[in-house]
Amino acid sequence: MTRVLLTGGSGFIAAHTLDILLEHGHSVVTTVRTQEKADKIKAAYQSYIDKGQLDFAIVPDIAQPNAFEKAVISDPPFEAVLHTASPFHFNVTDVQKDLIDPAVIGTTGVLKSIKKSAPTVKHVVITSSFASIVNGSKGFWPGHAYSEDDWNPIASEEATENPMMGYRASKTFAEKAAWDFVEKEKPNFSIATINPPMVFGPIVHALDSLDNMNTSNQRVLSAAQGKFKDEIPASGVHLWVDVRDVAEAHVAAFEKPEAANKRFFVTAGYFSNKEICQIIKNNFPDFKNLPSDSTPGGDYPEGTPDKGLYTYNNNRSIDVLGLKYKTLEQSIVDTVKSFKKKGL
Repeated sequence: MTRVLLTGGSGFIAAHTLDILLEHGHSVVTTVRTQEKADKIKAAYQSYIDKGQLDFAIVPDIAQPNAFEKAVISDPPFEAVLHTASPFHFNVTDVQKDLIDPAVIGTTGVLKSIKKSAPTVKHVVITSSFASIVNGSKGFWPGHAYSEDDWNPIASEEATENPMMGYRASKTFAEKAAWDFVEKEKPNFSIATINPPMVFGPIVHALDSLDNMNTSNQRVLSAAQGKFKDEIPASGVHLWVDVRDVAEAHVAAFEKPEAANKRFFVTAGYFSNKEICQIIKNNFPDFKNLPSDSTPGGDYPEGTPDKGLYTYNNNRSIDVLGLKYKTLEQSIVDTVKSFKKKGL
């Protein structure tokens, strides 16, 4: 059993990560922004709380310096920290304040607090993203295989062009800041970063309504709601992963010593919005207003992932973390089933 601090506990990825941590017998303190969010998680995990395996720390604003100063102190002391708290949405008025500052200050802040006040911590795992790997200026870059060796070359001045660029910059700058911290500060903990592309999968976190859907699942919800009936929107990066595999990756990254000081590009492979629509249509015959086979849009650049599109190398995530990736069909079916429980 390891004593673990999990930041951002009410988030999409964190909720699944919490499940796996508890299943593996670890003792967890998770941070949330408000007592109300803590109470919602408590309601679903009462048996673990009764056993003393789960507790909470309130961190109202991760962009404040010293935000984690108290949260990293624990009795018994922490041995691992999983930092998942970072904004992923495009509903922003100020890219710097709403996206970049919480990502960068939140990441460097938690690392500084660990070094200063939690000397027992040996492993820190950080939720990064394919956003810090992808080179947007190259488009679909046929012939290139993305891997952990790639870095997004985005510059500060590009970051404020629009929310999408702001999000990609926030993940890139935060991850670079983490690696820089380790290099300069020489803390007595290792770090590992988890870099997923689009993350689909069932919702287990406390969601008040489907209106508050996490960004990456939004397209699955829109497809199921019939919003793509006349035209399917472009798919974006065409790489995806199931949230449960991302959660497994976070836990394996501190449980396995060989994962220390490595990035992990976690992807199950290709998807298109057209395929998502077809999976929903095949598995949920009661749904109306779904696209037909002739509905335009949502396909691969040349109709197949084998042409006109970058490739990917996810070997490290399989070899080191032991991931066995779920299929797109399994992920989308489980995702839509979870929406139905919330009133779809």
